[in-house]
Amino acid sequence: MSTGLHIDSGEFLYQQVVSMILRMSDKSTIRPGDKLPSLRSLSRSLKVSVPTVRQGYIELERLGVIESRPKSGYFLKAKLQQSDNMRKPELVTRPREVKKQILIEEVFDVIHQPGSIGLGLANPSSAYPSDKLLARIMRRVLANSGERALTYAPMEGFAALRRQLAARYLDRGIRVDPQDVLITNGGQESIAIALQCVAATGDVIAVESPTYFGVLELIESLGMKALEIPLCPAHGIAAADVRHAIEKHPVKALIMSSSVSNPLGSWQDPNELQQIAAILENSQIPLIEDDVYGELYFGERCGGLARTHTQREGVLTCSSFSKTAAPGYRIGWLLAGRFHDQAKKVKRALSCSSSLLNQWTLSEFIASGDYDRNLRRLRSVLKTNKQRAISLVQESFPRGTKISDPSGGGVLWVELPSGIDGYQLFKTAMQHEISIAPGDLFSPSAKYKNFVRISFGIPWSDRVEAGYRTLGTLCCALVSE
Repeated sequence: MSTGLHIDSGEFLYQQVVSMILRMSDKSTIRPGDKLPSLRSLSRSLKVSVPTVRQGYIELERLGVIESRPKSGYFLKAKLQQSDNMRKPELVTRPREVKKQILIEEVFDVIHQPGSIGLGLANPSSAYPSDKLLARIMRRVLANSGERALTYAPMEGFAALRRQLAARYLDRGIRVDPQDVLITNGGQESIAIALQCVAATGDVIAVESPTYFGVLELIESLGMKALEIPLCPAHGIAAADVRHAIEKHPVKALIMSSSVSNPLGSWQDPNELQQIAAILENSQIPLIEDDVYGELYFGERCGGLARTHTQREGVLTCSSFSKTAAPGYRIGWLLAGRFHDQAKKVKRALSCSSSLLNQWTLSEFIASGDYDRNLRRLRSVLKTNKQRAISLVQESFPRGTKISDPSGGGVLWVELPSGIDGYQLFKTAMQHEISIAPGDLFSPSAKYKNFVRISFGIPWSDRVEAGYRTLGTLCCALVSE
């Protein structure tokens, strides 16, 4: 960017900065997700003052072309057209049995095929991996503790890690006793324990629609039924829909994302969350909040938690390190409220304990400050990847495709033009060594047959970009059939 500006052009200098960035974006000289030059470096290059460049960047922010990230700089955004926006799904009229395990097995077989482009796996921590940091810390733990780190952990979990997790909740306005933190084998076991504490075979569990397919598989394996509550792309679940569901059906519990949902990536409106917590508390219906994406937000701060809005401890909070640090470590946790004693019994029956070495390593990771430093960088990388992914879908997929604008996490929820089967695209993509997740996975009622979930939470590369473009080509071919 060495082109000078023209004082006598009749256009203010800051407007020329705006025009220049817009031209470069139109010509793909800079692309969504790219970092713009700093104020100082661009002022030197254009031979104008820093305030002039700043005013131009402020105007570009106002236009929605770029975004400012604290301590990181300015980045070009992918611009969603109004026609790309998704609408809230319709209410489902009755609970349903879940039958998704065969499809889930098929998708997992593809996801883990060596050499495939893994756009079907939600593994956002891989976008900025912490493996080297964790390996160094684990070696230190083993050197200092010897065989102690290789023994069974206490059933409730490693005491130091439980204290640190309790302390982290203080930053989110929640007072947690470390004794109330139960360490689990990942977030999936946390949700499984929570479900078994509050419901039994045949019970109706209200879920988001679309929802994470792992929740549906748990409901299926436990012989329960699922009742879908529509998820608004902009605001999450509406309190009115929750009230309607519990008035019409014998709902035993609600499972929902308290901040960032999967696969839609919607941000749960805090006012609606407060009302939902109150409705469920008054009806004495437990709420299981899935907070595994809570720290992978793209806004200024972490999302709220339902347990801040209740006094009766009827909220069970589930989370893990799988999305933020190390999925292979399989360390999650559960705040079970008044169900804590029962949760301990279920945990002991399921797995007795979780890896002490992995808990110890993560505890040192937090204590060193590296966990939070890595998280900040991870969020920035994911945000950049999101802009790139949205731009590629807009560029490559057929007209009429609609795209989510996730507020966090690492996946896009893509609505294909009517008539295109997401499962057919999944099978076709598999032949080109590309994995995606068909939308049918995310609903017990097969509501999302023309949807797919595509990951941007992976190490970005030319091969990944080529995979997105190939998907678009395959999708366009399905339109013409």
